Amino acid sequence: MSTSNISQILVRNSALLSAKTPLFINLMADGFIESYLLDNPEAQLSCHNTNFVDYLAIKNKFDKQVETSFASEYKTERQHDLVVINFPKSKDELAFTFAVIAPYLSNDAKIILVGEKKGGIQSSPKLTGEFLQNCQKIDAARHCLLFAGIVNPENLNKQFNIEDWFKQYQININNISLTIASLPGVFSQKKLDIGTALLLDNLPQFMQGKVLDFGCGAGVISCFIGKKFESTQLDLLDVSALAITSAQKTLALNNLSGTVFASNSLSNVAGKYQHIVSNPPFHQGTKTSYQASEDFLRGIKPHIEPRGDITIVANSFLQYLPIMQEYIGTTKRLINKQGFNIYHCRAN
Repeated sequence: MSTSNISQILVRNSALLSAKTPLFINLMADGFIESYLLDNPEAQLSCHNTNFVDYLAIKNKFDKQVETSFASEYKTERQHDLVVINFPKSKDELAFTFAVIAPYLSNDAKIILVGEKKGGIQSSPKLTGEFLQNCQKIDAARHCLLFAGIVNPENLNKQFNIEDWFKQYQININNISLTIASLPGVFSQKKLDIGTALLLDNLPQFMQGKVLDFGCGAGVISCFIGKKFESTQLDLLDVSALAITSAQKTLALNNLSGTVFASNSLSNVAGKYQHIVSNPPFHQGTKTSYQASEDFLRGIKPHIEPRGDITIVANSFLQYLPIMQEYIGTTKRLINKQGFNIYHCRAN
């Protein structure tokens, strides 16, 4: 893996990052962590990731040297004197991240924010006013910015309660009412998105048996199916810990049961399903990435029961139809509307 711009700017500023108990949040295993461990052999390093792919890469590469965690919350016995945060795509997620780590910071803990310029990091001094003292730009390179500040003592040891961070909203489609709960950073956190609404209007007329919701987000699609077709069994997967926790909460709020799990595309999918449904993700952090969704479409056929089906929604510019035709079977475009296509394929 080539070293990302974010890792390169961190390496450039390694003298700033000396610490006894550093915590890295949502960094990648692409060179910087290795460099840091060489420069700081005595450091007790922790790495917390909400992305399952990045978590696995760090765990597999540095398991004996680094304390790793994958979860929507962060918990540890350590007190951190340095935290490096990969600036999230959602400003609400930044506030959430600060609240998550607050109970585990030492006095005068140094907080480093790093991210790509186009991701909104230049607003850091304004966004961090309540949490940090003296947040200042330290470096600009490789289309990235690096800011540093000291934690405000008023924020130390504040207890974190994840229930305070769910946003809830109601949806009503085809006389089915649902309550959706979503954490910061989860797709379509505050209202139902157009693509998912179109998908819900174009599901198979009857569904039963096992259903897989790929890239489930807050669990909207599965909960709709579970309410409309009571003889379904729901499996939901996502790469994001924040999405997994949101989907579990949404299921509970709607008195539904389902299995929600983390997966790198289809890595943790076993068995076969009568129905596959998805609004496939195509963002990885602030970057556009189609790889996971294309891998999903290329690899899903062995997981579809005979005469089972797959229904997905995708932005009109995404070329998923030829992939589905080649790797799954004859695929129909059910509808093209509001910039989205609905594709449906019944397995042979």
